[in-house]
Amino acid sequence: MGEWTIGAVLDAIADAVPDRLMTVCGTRRSTFSESAERTRRLANYLAGHGLGAHTERADLANWECGQDRVALLMHNDLYPDMVIGSLKARTVPVNVNYNYAPREVAELLEYLKPRAVIYHRSFGPTFADVLPPASADLLISVDDDSSVPLLPGAVDLEDALAQGDTDQEISPSPDDVMMVCTGGTTGRPKGVMWRQSDTYVVSMNGADHESVDEIHAKLGFEGQPWFAVSPLMHAAGMWTAFAGLLNGLPIVLYDKTRFDPVAVLETAERERVGMMTMVGDAYAGPLVEELRKGFYDLSSMYAIGTGGAATNPKHQQALLELLPQITLINGYGSSETGNVGFGRSQRGEQKDTFVLREGALVLSENYSRFLQPGEQEVGFVARAGRIPLGYFDDEAATRKTFPVVDGQRVVISGDRGSLADDGSLQLFGRDSLVVNTGGEKVFVEEVEEVLRACAGVVDALVVGRPSERWGQELVALVALRPGADVTPELLHDRCTSHLARFKAPKEFIIVDQVRRLGNGKPDYRWAKSTATQEASV
Repeated sequence: MGEWTIGAVLDAIADAVPDRLMTVCGTRRSTFSESAERTRRLANYLAGHGLGAHTERADLANWECGQDRVALLMHNDLYPDMVIGSLKARTVPVNVNYNYAPREVAELLEYLKPRAVIYHRSFGPTFADVLPPASADLLISVDDDSSVPLLPGAVDLEDALAQGDTDQEISPSPDDVMMVCTGGTTGRPKGVMWRQSDTYVVSMNGADHESVDEIHAKLGFEGQPWFAVSPLMHAAGMWTAFAGLLNGLPIVLYDKTRFDPVAVLETAERERVGMMTMVGDAYAGPLVEELRKGFYDLSSMYAIGTGGAATNPKHQQALLELLPQITLINGYGSSETGNVGFGRSQRGEQKDTFVLREGALVLSENYSRFLQPGEQEVGFVARAGRIPLGYFDDEAATRKTFPVVDGQRVVISGDRGSLADDGSLQLFGRDSLVVNTGGEKVFVEEVEEVLRACAGVVDALVVGRPSERWGQELVALVALRPGADVTPELLHDRCTSHLARFKAPKEFIIVDQVRRLGNGKPDYRWAKSTATQEASV
């Protein structure tokens, strides 16, 4: 069976059903043929400026990238087209979190060294001081707000597409890389490099198709739209959207950067969506509250998928009571593992385990063997088979996270879990110091570093604690110098001026002393206990 590129799959669908609706985002509605043409022109434009692949995959180590990077500082509108157009050019599309502070975006771009940046025009004023980075030859602006001028040196996307009418000599490969930036294991963003064929199969419901006829055979009649509410700049949102559109389904994309439950439900009602996907408690809680207040005709909806963060069982139960016809699908995975498993719940039958997908495993705590169903040991969730190549430009982290165990190269997720008697996965939580708050991953040491640099602060620890609104919320425990005039408001301002707002703790607890262990390491168990006790007072 042959491996496929994502661009070739899109083109195959466009050939068969050219006028079928592919994406809806606000007022923009694109057919498969329109998107195929847009991606072709973008690829030609990039290639015409010398961007592409310069060293083939076979000649590179797993942490090396021989292709030019294209950074996407975008919300959802046209995001799929920019990803696929970049892949067609043999360049590497890379997500950039628009919630980051300008300093953080600058650091990420310095790491990625992109040859091109594609940004939505409304982000221009916020990131004007860091765009374009020194590495970039091209700065392309997508018009989402005509009142905002282009940044100096930028070209409007429509002008770029007009210049991309002449086909270039480009032969994309299944080996070409897609990159997903994540917080990684060090707290600094890391680019997880996937072969595009692997991520298509593992996380986009794809396959190694025998021929184009196999793709066409799946199209059938136009199905009910899927509604990707979460940002496509995160892996969970992008994978969900691509899983639908690469199977010929229309995809509705949320057209705002801030979550608004009324807008979400009105869109779902207007577009008669069949499945809606979201991120954990930060989305589920407000949706439940709004469903209880107003009436929305959601009779077309047959499923809600949630992933990227845990969803509180009480919110799951409420959704199943308020929308009794739906199946609630809990997806589990990460940027490094892809989609690992799913748990499906219906009204009166909620599941708290995950049915594993091909290649998913649980590794013993000492990394010596793979656990079998029914064993009592709690190990690390892992995956073998079609997994990422590694972390961009980081040999040490690649070797650590992608070791060889019992003759198999695996990726270790950092999540703890065990296998039930039936082989399903029971999750026990993340082993690292990453807190997932509202679908955003925060590495606590990064926040601690900012707090400890504040005048008057002796020491600080940051932990996560359960939150109905955010799933987890950040809490800082701060020890001050005697007489220091430091308030929680000042600490909050310090964090938001140096970090993305979602990284700022929701509460600052002033303590006499931050506890540390005998070896000097932070006592996070004490910190979490203190933060939890304060929440119950």
